[in-house]
Amino acid sequence: MDTQYVYRFSPAQTDGNKDLKALLGGKGANLAEMSRIGLPVPPGFTISTEACARYQNSGTEGMAAIEPQVREAVAFVEQQRKQRFGDPQNPLLFSVRSGAAISMPGMMDTVLNLGLNEPTVAALQRSTGNPRFVYDLYRRFIDMFGDVVMGVKHELFEAALVQLKLEEGAAQDTDLSADALQHLSTQYLEIYQAHTGEPFPADPWDQLFRAIEAVFRSWGNERAIKYRRINQITGLLGTAVNVQSMVYGNRGPNSATGVLFTRNPANGENKLFGEYLVNAQGEDVVAGIRTPSPIEDLRQIQPECYGQIEAQTDQLERHFKCIQDIEFTIEEGELFILQTRTGKRTGPAAMRIACAMVDEGLVSPKEAVAHLVEPEHLNQMLHPTFADEAAYQPQVLALGLPASPGAAVGRIVFEADEAELWAERGEAVVLVRQETSPDDVGGMHVAQGIVTARGGMTSHAAVVARGWGKCCVAGCGALKIHADAKRVEVKGRTFTEGDWISLNGTTGEVIEGRHPLKIPEISGDFARFMGWVDQYRRLKVRANAETPTEAQKALEFGAQGIGLCRTEHMFFQEERLLPFREMILAESLEDRKMALEKVLPYQREDFEALFRIMTGQPVTIRLLDPPLHEFLPKVLEDQERLAQDLGIPVERVQAEVEALSENNPMLGFRGCRLGNIYPEITQMQVRAIFEAALQVQSEGLRPEPEVMVPLVGDRSELDAQRGVIQETIEAVFKERGQRIDYRIGSMIEVPRAAILAGEIAEQADFFSFGTNDLTQMTFGFSRDDAGTFLPQYVERKLLLSSPFDVLDQRGVGQLMQMAIERGRATKPQLQIGICGEHGGEPNSVAFCHRVGLDYVSCSPYRVPIAKLAAAQAALKEP
Repeated sequence: MDTQYVYRFSPAQTDGNKDLKALLGGKGANLAEMSRIGLPVPPGFTISTEACARYQNSGTEGMAAIEPQVREAVAFVEQQRKQRFGDPQNPLLFSVRSGAAISMPGMMDTVLNLGLNEPTVAALQRSTGNPRFVYDLYRRFIDMFGDVVMGVKHELFEAALVQLKLEEGAAQDTDLSADALQHLSTQYLEIYQAHTGEPFPADPWDQLFRAIEAVFRSWGNERAIKYRRINQITGLLGTAVNVQSMVYGNRGPNSATGVLFTRNPANGENKLFGEYLVNAQGEDVVAGIRTPSPIEDLRQIQPECYGQIEAQTDQLERHFKCIQDIEFTIEEGELFILQTRTGKRTGPAAMRIACAMVDEGLVSPKEAVAHLVEPEHLNQMLHPTFADEAAYQPQVLALGLPASPGAAVGRIVFEADEAELWAERGEAVVLVRQETSPDDVGGMHVAQGIVTARGGMTSHAAVVARGWGKCCVAGCGALKIHADAKRVEVKGRTFTEGDWISLNGTTGEVIEGRHPLKIPEISGDFARFMGWVDQYRRLKVRANAETPTEAQKALEFGAQGIGLCRTEHMFFQEERLLPFREMILAESLEDRKMALEKVLPYQREDFEALFRIMTGQPVTIRLLDPPLHEFLPKVLEDQERLAQDLGIPVERVQAEVEALSENNPMLGFRGCRLGNIYPEITQMQVRAIFEAALQVQSEGLRPEPEVMVPLVGDRSELDAQRGVIQETIEAVFKERGQRIDYRIGSMIEVPRAAILAGEIAEQADFFSFGTNDLTQMTFGFSRDDAGTFLPQYVERKLLLSSPFDVLDQRGVGQLMQMAIERGRATKPQLQIGICGEHGGEPNSVAFCHRVGLDYVSCSPYRVPIAKLAAAQAALKEP
């Protein structure tokens, strides 16, 4: 039997099977589901993602395989609509849209009104008696087909439209007469032929198959690739193609088109949120070309349709158990639902909606944790707000629409490409545009915030910003933007590229200058939701922290201890760095020990502070890891100053810098190698740890120290370090007349350590995977240098994602599994965690859950994200 590539929306073919999402894309699967439950969906069919994959591999051969199935599906739609495709008496028109398994709003291409030619244009004029409507359809079709299918730039068509409006004195497209639109259609056909070298295709079937091919090609366009890379969307076959019979929102004053959410996607309020345009087609709303009206206005204009919208959106939300993003069209008073999908919403909105739906009995707490809040939403919850909104009020320049909440401060940049360049230089930027388009996604992603002069709450800028949790102010008409001249005028003043600006996406304010920000706390709905999260996860979550501030913040965010305290970070303050440098430059063991005695009080003080904050929670302290040359000055002026401070010749400093320099320092004299060659460094650090722990214990608190030995590659290295550690601990216990429980463990960050984990476990009380170094050594990639080529590797699909961002489960992950199995074969109760940067990345956390780790450790601000990812991983288990 031939492979089925085409699926009707008909419930008989899909039987409401929502598992078809990967095959039909999110849009196609939802169209089938809406058809199944009886919503007014214009009939159509979906060409599967498998067909897209076949086309990507074989081109025209792939198209030939689907053509008979497409013709059969068109015949089915003709029966339902009682119209014929290409018929000069009663023509059927189609929309052709993309739809991947994961929503990528605006990233791929759409063609509307497909099937128009001279005979069908004449037939529609006869049947509708509305030539203005028909020529509006025709000019739109020529524009979209030319742009999407044949690469004729949309700007060429737009320029002709703008010129015609000037000649006709028309403020809006809707002010153009039928004769003007007929003339415009003729101009569009001439533009098409001039830039393609061929007349516009008159055969509707030729139009259809070309459009389907174009949507398949759009899967590989630059903006779609960039969007997938930014959002780490991998592993998809391609896009499905949805071919749907047209309904017309531009048929006259009783027709309209709109986009709405079942709840407010910015703040979560349980109220319909959306916009619509009278006498328009759907692309007009999302493109931001005309400023739409709020959906509430429809209640007065068409109360019956508004009532139907309320009933059907409520039905959709109850069916899908999540906020829905819905496109609708009203044709001559009749309502049609064109698509629904899970609504992209901000973090605060997601949290409020989850709690409200539990209270309303729509979902259980378990369902809320599993499906209603994404880890990235929590990242948005931790985004900054202004420290004092009253203070900046005199500097408010303009008020736009509060499209995506939060606060942003950055330098004004007018072009998306420029924003990326500024960001590469480490500058915070705010992207200022007339409106954004899918081509701007790179600049939008790196920007701190986005402000547009045009467009509404459902414009491209608003939808993408909300999905990413970025601050956005849309439709700020007071801004007069001159992008070519790199300036914006407002309130009689001019601001140029590089000037500082602030945005309040919650209020819609655009503010002159830089204003201080603050991080919100976990409270209210956020705290309630995180309580549910804690009920369902198995993995514990610790934090990587060295300072009291970091440790306190980690506790506030729910960390269950410190999984990585990098002791070298404690030496970078000037008064601490000098004695540490003195230790490095010492010429004898006695001199080295004397210098370390000066360092000891600083380390002890820091450890006491951490133990007090983390009382009753484990604190894993990594012994000195970086190579010693990192602590010495590289510049002659700084070397001279150090020599003067220590009273030694500058030549002595220069000689030591030269002696310690390495060709490949990340594989050089560092980690446990330092402690084994200079055991006095280990002795000083261990003494500081346990003197601090005993002091805090004497205060009635409960410190839980864990000493971690870095860069172990052989059991002998850990044996040697463990001997020094235990000897020092026992000496401190004897001096203080106190004891305390403790653990001594090893980092697993060298591939050899993973292979020999069974032997190393004989001397280790715990393992902690340092996945940054384990990834570096497994791939042979330098963390510091791989950024020059890894983006291209991902773009060319040599890698699905950077292994420093998302844990490589096939390679590094196998080494981890080997270490877990072998380590626990030696010690069944061996505690194992992860402290690399992957500990806060949701996919990596899910992997850590599956392979049986005890905890993950990450930066304090990613603790809630890791906790949610751990809970969702647990809830996905059978």
